[in-house]
Amino acid sequence: MGGRHVLRARRLIEATLDGSEGLGEEELARSARAVVAELGSPGRLSALVTELAAGVGDPPVCARLSYRHVLGFDKLLLIAVGTRHMLRAHVWHPGSHRAGREDIHNHRSALASFVVRGTLGMELYETAGDGPLAAARYRESLSAEVGDWLLEPAGRARLRLTQTAEYAAGSGYALPSYALHRAWCASPGAAVTLFLETGPDRRHCTDVFTGGVGNERAQAYAKEPLEVAEYLAELRALAELIGGSEELTRS
Repeated sequence: MGGRHVLRARRLIEATLDGSEGLGEEELARSARAVVAELGSPGRLSALVTELAAGVGDPPVCARLSYRHVLGFDKLLLIAVGTRHMLRAHVWHPGSHRAGREDIHNHRSALASFVVRGTLGMELYETAGDGPLAAARYRESLSAEVGDWLLEPAGRARLRLTQTAEYAAGSGYALPSYALHRAWCASPGAAVTLFLETGPDRRHCTDVFTGGVGNERAQAYAKEPLEVAEYLAELRALAELIGGSEELTRS
């Protein structure tokens, strides 16, 4: 059952993004960016997370779709509107064994990200026959049970770096599904981003590029969902990280 802050967030997502079938991906991504910027404001996000940490919403479903991502951050589902819109918190922990720069990749649908805490670094790439970066290319999909990431070798590619940026708290970005990028925590402490993946149509596969000799990837990675108790504990930790309890009393 939804509480006040959960219902407000869901209504904003639906009002802004439902009926987006006729929008191009760039326009859809810009609309998603407006949503995460509004929901990511300090008082509003911390109130939402604190409410969710108390068990409001649907913890079993959200826990099942939350996990330690293979690319190096904790991925916590906050709100799902069917399969159309997924609002998540990404928590990056410097110094953890998984911390570092992601592989270069794209996504299944348009996305927007808003930095709530810390700083996120990001690079954009394009494929180019004369690009200076040689990489192994993989086609990534999900197993039928959504239990594994499946990586299928798809040859070699050359890439060119087109943009490097850093996003501090209060800033963000939006990307179409096909944009090649990678991100990392660029601050000495934890970074938190509010991430919204949206759109009525989702690609079945994404592309993943890894560089360097001997950097071949295993062909399957287990996706291990969080238990409900673990998910709620992560939300409580997130609320503390972004000042949840203090902000909730002000909202």
